[in-house]
Amino acid sequence: MSYFPDVAKIKYEGKGSKNPFAFKHYNPEEIVLGKTMEDHMRFAVAYWHTFASDGAKGQDPFGMKTMTRPWESTDPLEEARQKAYANFEFLEKLGVPFFAFHDLDVAPEGTSLEEYHANLDEITDIFKAEMERTGIKLLWNTSNAFSHPRFVNGAATSPNAETYAHAAAQVKKGLDIAKKLGAENYVFWGGREGYEYLQITDYKLEQDNQAKFYWMAVNYAKEIGYTGQFLIEPKPKEPTKHQYDFDSATTIAFLKSYGLDEHFKLNLEANHATLAMHTFDHEIRVAAAAGLLGSIDANQGDLLLGWDTDEFPTDLAASTLAVYEIVKAGGLGSGGVNFDSKVRRSSTDLNDLFLAHIAGMDTWARALKTTERLINDKFFDNIVTERYDTFYNTEVGKSVLDGTATLASLSEYAIAKKDEQIKVISDRLEYVKAQLNEYIF
Repeated sequence: MSYFPDVAKIKYEGKGSKNPFAFKHYNPEEIVLGKTMEDHMRFAVAYWHTFASDGAKGQDPFGMKTMTRPWESTDPLEEARQKAYANFEFLEKLGVPFFAFHDLDVAPEGTSLEEYHANLDEITDIFKAEMERTGIKLLWNTSNAFSHPRFVNGAATSPNAETYAHAAAQVKKGLDIAKKLGAENYVFWGGREGYEYLQITDYKLEQDNQAKFYWMAVNYAKEIGYTGQFLIEPKPKEPTKHQYDFDSATTIAFLKSYGLDEHFKLNLEANHATLAMHTFDHEIRVAAAAGLLGSIDANQGDLLLGWDTDEFPTDLAASTLAVYEIVKAGGLGSGGVNFDSKVRRSSTDLNDLFLAHIAGMDTWARALKTTERLINDKFFDNIVTERYDTFYNTEVGKSVLDGTATLASLSEYAIAKKDEQIKVISDRLEYVKAQLNEYIF
């Protein structure tokens, strides 16, 4: 059975193509900055938004479903089987080398953990066979420990030890699946790891318990020989008022406090950066500066709406700055660019799934080509070098960098300058932003 009979394999046709089902900028074999586009991007499709969304679930709290898909069935397990096969037809036709999923995306829970695990075994058996047939790989998997009512107050930070144990069982099974499918990463997404009201919360206990949970995962991965990279995905607010993994900086501080930074890196999402009142490039820079940049969830938010809208990325300027930061950091290693993005509720046609991914992939491909020009011209590098010139080319600046400066020596230097005014050099921000536009357009 073909789930997408009207769509052939998506090909690169170039900028002048009028074919909506063709790439205008993403050419997987094109060499950019010494690597193919495919190797730079390592694109992945998010199973949950592509195969589990119907226009209502997780998308519109006020509306009914707007989408009917050919894999739908009144039997949840049969629907899971059909989605599994549809996923690989979609990936093959789109030409994407990776996919990612939550456990609950791919198999129904049933009435017990045993039944849930059996359902997961059946569906991941299909995944494994299809992965061997196609060569498509699993970028990462994770556990949905936030949707069920048992997780109303969190999972690894729950005040209920039974909930904590259930979450551990899910993660254990998730790691078994990661080993089985050769997942290149395993993500911890703490959807409800936080608190609503501080005075009824044992903050230290919850932080300690979360760290213990992660250490259990580290130890179990060693036990079973799973060597994929562990990732944590920061997210502020929504659904919990005070999320513990608020942003890159908060998450890095947590990891370092508990000695987990040797085992974990960050999986960063553009829309989560927006909710944390940051830009995506900021979050990437902070993670990269700590050596903890792991993988990317590519999407964008709507600044007029205060929640996680998960739109496909089409903002060239924001995407360019994100790609620039990734390339300057040395790339994503075993990570990739996962489209944690969903079609709009009004984009009801099945083939809109292809058009949306093409738009996102072309946007990031254009961003990569712009990044190549920015790096080759050393546009930002030259501005930064000039801006910090006094630290590298004056005695007082060099003394700060080499650690010989003291408050006394700097005070003596400043006093000796007498009434000489410190020269304020313009940042020329308007010029810089205008030049960025010239590179992009």
